[in-house]
Amino acid sequence: MNRLNLKSIAVLMAFSLIISCGAVKNANKTQKGAGIGAAGGAVIGGVIGNNVGNGNNTALGAIIGAVIGGAAGGYIGNRMDRQAERIEEEIPGAEVTRVGEGINVIFNEDAGVYFDTSKAVVKGTSAATLDKLVGIFKEYPNSNILVEGHTDSAGPDDYNMGLSKQRAQSVTSYLIAHGLESGRFTTKWYGEDQPKGDNATKEGKAENRRVELAIVASEELKEEAKEKVKG
Repeated sequence: MNRLNLKSIAVLMAFSLIISCGAVKNANKTQKGAGIGAAGGAVIGGVIGNNVGNGNNTALGAIIGAVIGGAAGGYIGNRMDRQAERIEEEIPGAEVTRVGEGINVIFNEDAGVYFDTSKAVVKGTSAATLDKLVGIFKEYPNSNILVEGHTDSAGPDDYNMGLSKQRAQSVTSYLIAHGLESGRFTTKWYGEDQPKGDNATKEGKAENRRVELAIVASEELKEEAKEKVKG
């Protein structure tokens, strides 16, 4: 998703918060979170939905697609708040964004996980970053993770698609090999098709050479949330 669309989301979120204030001003903290999440999520979902439909950001689309809303959604959102905070604490360079009932995490050359040119082997600093992520995912076992691989536009399309596949699979395999359940993961790759930055610039290309994560509630956490809010 480009910066213009992110700005649009920010403006629409602000508007949705204003129109939802009357409905939630007398609610408790959990209910407020659920109420704001429902109003904001509907607006965000509309904006992101358009981009997902065009293939521009499937990670955010996965997060929005997993939303259940209501008080149960507020419960899940609270869990995701804490998990996002842990990722920011342990991996300061990662780009961590809380969206709806999930978390979007982006790693690139400046943010913890990178690869040698034309390579897909996890090593060095990247391994240390993923080790920290393993620890956090073990603290929050009731979340599922989508791992996506992306490249810049240098090189042929088919080569970039293959390289992004190798890198995404390499990250997933590393996390599983270090003690996480394979059933928590979905792995996808998009080559150069989903640029985050401008491929005409060196900085933009660096942004586009990335691994992106979408973290969402597992079915177990969704059921837990529904049971908790019944009481």
